[in-house]
Amino acid sequence: MATTYVWKGKTAAGQTVSGEMVANSRAEVIVNLRKKKVILTSAKEKPKAIGFGFSRKGVSTKDLAVFTRQFSTMINSGLPLVQCLDILAKQAEKDNFRKVITQIMRDVEAGSTLADALGRHPGVFSELYVNMVEAGEAGGVLDVILGRLATYLEKMNALKRKIKAAMTYPGVIFAVTIAASSFMLIFIIPTFAKLYADFGGELPGLTRFVMSLSTILRTRWYLIFGALLGAFLAFRRYYNTKEGRAAIDRLLLRIPVIGPVLLKASIARFTRTLGTLVSSGVPILEGLEITANAAGNVVVKKAVMKTRASISTGQTIAAPLRESEVFPPMVVQMISVGEETGALDEMLAKVADFYDEEVDTAVESLASVIEPLMIVVMGGIVGVMLVSMYLPIFKLVTVIVEK
Repeated sequence: MATTYVWKGKTAAGQTVSGEMVANSRAEVIVNLRKKKVILTSAKEKPKAIGFGFSRKGVSTKDLAVFTRQFSTMINSGLPLVQCLDILAKQAEKDNFRKVITQIMRDVEAGSTLADALGRHPGVFSELYVNMVEAGEAGGVLDVILGRLATYLEKMNALKRKIKAAMTYPGVIFAVTIAASSFMLIFIIPTFAKLYADFGGELPGLTRFVMSLSTILRTRWYLIFGALLGAFLAFRRYYNTKEGRAAIDRLLLRIPVIGPVLLKASIARFTRTLGTLVSSGVPILEGLEITANAAGNVVVKKAVMKTRASISTGQTIAAPLRESEVFPPMVVQMISVGEETGALDEMLAKVADFYDEEVDTAVESLASVIEPLMIVVMGGIVGVMLVSMYLPIFKLVTVIVEK
């Protein structure tokens, strides 16, 4: 099965490049990079990220934001790097995170740069994080870069919480609906079925249908469970393919109400990430590649990578973004103004702030639409089952008289 590899290599000119590639094996990564005249130096399977790319190996975005903020404060106060890491390791609440920080401290003591030491733990520190730290070390402004990273993580965590909150209520209602329906089908419906069987007579079609569902759920539950599990595994396998993820991500953006929220969240992430990288001194081409990989949606990623390819031939950022038709005209226009005035990082930050507020508004609108809809769906399902059981009662007198 295809796997995403995080790779690093060198061009013929000796420039260090990095990125991600979906391939069936490490050998395939080597072959593909050779075609691009890049010599591979390392390739590792990308850890499965949760949420916004920082919540991995039990280290949540919040944990990493707190760590980064404290790290920045201590560096700014003049504490030596190794001492900062020692303090941070001792006060880390999670054992796995403590072990990671301790190993980073040992690597730094042995002569590694902080960026290299962080890069050995891709399951915790993303490529974006490592590249920004590397830029901070090179420019002698590590405390400033860490401060920007902390702000970035805090804002990304807040964005994730907003989207998660919007999905929680519908999820709870859906779970309650399934539980209530299953309870009625397993315990309540059979009682009515036995009652009607004793009286005889032909039952309404709706009643027979619900009774059939009840019988299947009670006697063939393992088939239902197996079918659901099979469908889930098939979906997961398809989504892990390059074509599958592209198709599903494209479909998600087209879903009414939900699609606009996901697109706004992706735009907020794109502009926030690129603005943070540009302001930290990361080259724009490298910044766009990192941003594309952190986009969270293949459709947005393709648009960003197309932009990167256009820039390498001398074009502006705004032109290819406009051609992609993924980004709203306002975003493209503000980026264009930022390029012309030389304040691209500031403009990207303003766009990110605007879309953070847009996500807030969109999430509230989503909740206001989904909540009554889910209640209606739940009431409809339970109502149909109740009606199906009480319909024969209206014919019960006729059945008794006939007997």
